[in-house]
Amino acid sequence: MKITVIGTGYVGLVSAACLAEVGNDVLCLDMDPVKIKLLEDGGLPIFEPGLQDMVRRNVTAGRLHFTTDLEKAAHFGTIMFIAVGTPPDEDGSADMQYVIAAARNIGKYMTDYKVVVDKSTVPVGTADAVKAAIAEELALRGVDTPFSVVSNPEFLKEGAAIDDFMRPGRIVIGSDDEQATLNMRALYAPFQRHHDRLIVMDVRSAELTKYAANAMLATRISFMNELANLAEKLGADIEQVRKGIGSDPRIGYDFLYAGAGYGGSCFPKDVKALIKTAATDAGMEMRVLSAVEAANNAQKHVLGSKIKARFGKDLTGKHFALWGLAFKANTDDIREATSHAVIHDLLAAGATLTAYDPVAMHEAQRCYPNEPRLTYADNQTAALQGADALVIVTEWKEFKSPDFPTIKAALKSPVIFDGRNLYEPKLVRGMGFEYLAIGR
Repeated sequence: MKITVIGTGYVGLVSAACLAEVGNDVLCLDMDPVKIKLLEDGGLPIFEPGLQDMVRRNVTAGRLHFTTDLEKAAHFGTIMFIAVGTPPDEDGSADMQYVIAAARNIGKYMTDYKVVVDKSTVPVGTADAVKAAIAEELALRGVDTPFSVVSNPEFLKEGAAIDDFMRPGRIVIGSDDEQATLNMRALYAPFQRHHDRLIVMDVRSAELTKYAANAMLATRISFMNELANLAEKLGADIEQVRKGIGSDPRIGYDFLYAGAGYGGSCFPKDVKALIKTAATDAGMEMRVLSAVEAANNAQKHVLGSKIKARFGKDLTGKHFALWGLAFKANTDDIREATSHAVIHDLLAAGATLTAYDPVAMHEAQRCYPNEPRLTYADNQTAALQGADALVIVTEWKEFKSPDFPTIKAALKSPVIFDGRNLYEPKLVRGMGFEYLAIGR
């Protein structure tokens, strides 16, 4: 198939590369010429394991192309994915200007039948707005070219996106048009050879499914974090509690790990957007999700509170090693990351920091360009030198089995604040560390 993907951000680029990988001819459109030049030269604007090799392989094979030409992109694909950003507005709602602009550009230049696919995470009713925008542009041209609009929300985990796309657990298609549904079934056939994973539903239900999925996962995380805070006060171990409740098949083990709060480009934004959609479009208060959001915002400051409880509210003269800046492992994404709250809390109390992250330091340097009290180390061991304590924020694999004697020798005091519960408390405390984790 010939496919156009509008937007070369995280979702757009992963989708384009994976669709090209199975033999499709894919053209990526982005209005940022610097980003397109970077992609054409074999670079990537994001970090995702395995993506660079896949992009280069399909560019070399002639199946993956990049352009800034709107008209060329509109003429190219029969299936046109809209995968542009939907950042949160000041009121928490999703900013739809880029989605609608993409739709209008399709309407301005299309000359034959198109299946327009909303791949971006968008509020319920977006497909109707996209359809109206395209129809309006066609009317201005005085033409009646047929098209369909479907919803196909993405369920990609940063750090495992290629595997999620190539081996999907489910493929949700929101479609009210039989021809469009047939096209989407054909498109996704190579990704579900063993059994049918494609779920077809009405468009609005598909749009809500994406928000509902992320809101449910965020709810599980915030619930476990609150339970961890309670366990700590009651003298219980949240890891033992997790095993106890996770063994119930009605609950399961996924997304039951307590920590220092969730972040990233999806959960915080989508929870806010669903709360706003409910209030604006349905006059409803989402009480559970409002609590989830409040609990998560508070959880991001738990590490800072533990550090100040141990070293005092005034941290002037104290220096801390920070392991991890990304919101999770295997990504360079620091949007809404807990590291921001930790950095803010410690700097505000007068401390200095040396941070290390395997891939996200360049993003942090961009966010904190003029902060002399925040420095960066070339490796995790270098970050420890002269620090009063180690603070772990991201669960990178290389942090999971460190050289504890080296850590102890490098620190001024053998204190570890673990925001991701990476270690067994008895083991670490047995080596002479003061170990402060979450709910342990």
